[in-house]
Amino acid sequence: MSELVICDIDEDLLKKIKKFKMRKEKNNAAIIMKINREKHLIVEDEELEDITIDEFREALPTTQPSYSLVSYVHKHDDGRTSFPYFFLYVAPQGCKPELQMMYAGSKLRLIKEAQATKDFEVRSADEIDEEWLKEKLRFFR
Repeated sequence: MSELVICDIDEDLLKKIKKFKMRKEKNNAAIIMKINREKHLIVEDEELEDITIDEFREALPTTQPSYSLVSYVHKHDDGRTSFPYFFLYVAPQGCKPELQMMYAGSKLRLIKEAQATKDFEVRSADEIDEEWLKEKLRFFR
């Protein structure tokens, strides 16, 4: 049985996350991250700027887990606009157990480093759409 390995976070990725959290643009953006299994290191997979939620979903890997930090333009029912910043963990079923354990075991450290106050988890990227996201964000003002 393999031992749970907690992965480090790439230094360049940490710098990018800090800048991303403070971004001033008023559009949807995301950083998609993955684990480099050989190095046990969380690295950037792709950065997306000025995207729709559908475009974000399409960019996510479908057969392996991924982490994402997302900055989203949220238009409230009362007319206000906010820009929630959240963490998303996609854990597709059917992945190798050791890969799932690496992702699950490294998730909390990444959330803490990214200073994400909201985090969501789905089993499939197909679950993610505007409706799903608005439902999740309904509880945050």
